[in-house]
Amino acid sequence: MSTQQTATILITGATGNIGTELTKILSAQGIPFKAMVRSVEQAKDLAALPGATLVKGDFNDEASLDDALQGVEKAFLLTNSSELAEEQQLRFVAAAKKAGIKHIVKLSQWAADVNSPVRFLRYHAVVEAAIRTSGIAYTFLRPNLFMQGFLGFAGAISLRNKFFAAAGDAAISLIDIRDIAAVAAAALTQSGHENKIYDLTGPEVLTHQQLAAVFSKILDRKILFIDVPEEAMKEALLGVGFPVWQADGLLEDYAHYRLNEASAVTPDVKVVTGKEPRRFEQFVEDYAPLFS
Repeated sequence: MSTQQTATILITGATGNIGTELTKILSAQGIPFKAMVRSVEQAKDLAALPGATLVKGDFNDEASLDDALQGVEKAFLLTNSSELAEEQQLRFVAAAKKAGIKHIVKLSQWAADVNSPVRFLRYHAVVEAAIRTSGIAYTFLRPNLFMQGFLGFAGAISLRNKFFAAAGDAAISLIDIRDIAAVAAAALTQSGHENKIYDLTGPEVLTHQQLAAVFSKILDRKILFIDVPEEAMKEALLGVGFPVWQADGLLEDYAHYRLNEASAVTPDVKVVTGKEPRRFEQFVEDYAPLFS
C-alpha cells in the first residue's frame, strides 16, 4: 500500500510503548495512518515516520475527538491506565459511533470481566460492552503481563542485582509488547479479525523466580527476585511516582496473578501474525543494556 493513500486508520496512545511499536510496524509496511496526540510539537519523532499524519486530540475533549475521527474507518483504542480511563474510552466510543467508524481494535487486558476484583479488568470489560452495544465491529486484544513492565525494575537490577514484587510463586504467561503491536497491526490492516477476541500470551509460563534465573543467565550475573508483602510493593510503586489509583490497581493485578489466573498459554499471537511470540530470553537479550 502506498503512503500516498489517504490515512483511514487512527492510532490513539501513539506515543506510548505499544503505540510506538504499532506506528513503526504500519510505517514499515507502507500503510498510512493518523496518530492522535495531545501535542503535535512534542511528537516530532512520530511525525518523522513515513506515512504518519499527526492530529491533535484529547480524550477529555469531545470536540477534539470528533475532529480527530474525521475520515477515519478504523481506530486503535488505547488510553493511559488511570481513574479516567473508563470515562475517556467511553467518550471515544460514542464519538466513533457518531463519526461512522467501521472497526475499533481495543487494547483490553487478560481476563477482562465486569465482576473482577481488579479495577483494570472491570473498566476494560465495561468499555468492551459499550463497543459491542455500539454496533461497531471490534477486535479486543487481551494481553497478559507485559515483559516491558520489567523495565521499571531496570534500576534495581542494574544497581542492586535484584527486583521485588508481591508475586509469590505465581506462574504467568507474560508477553512482549512488540507481539501485541504486531497483532494490532494485523487486526487493523487485514480482514477476518472483526468481532474477535484475542487472548495474548507469550509462549511459556514463568514464575518471578524463573524470570530471575533468565536475567541471571542472559546478564551473566546473579539476579535475585525478592517476594515482598503488598504494603512494601505499594510503598515502592509510590516511591517511583505511581499514582495511588494505579498502584492499588497493580496490587490487585498481582493478587490475581498469585491465584494463577494468568497462567494459560494461548496460540493467538501465532494464529494472527503467523509468528511465534517472543520468549522472555529474547526480551532480556534485546534490552540487556538497560539492565547492565
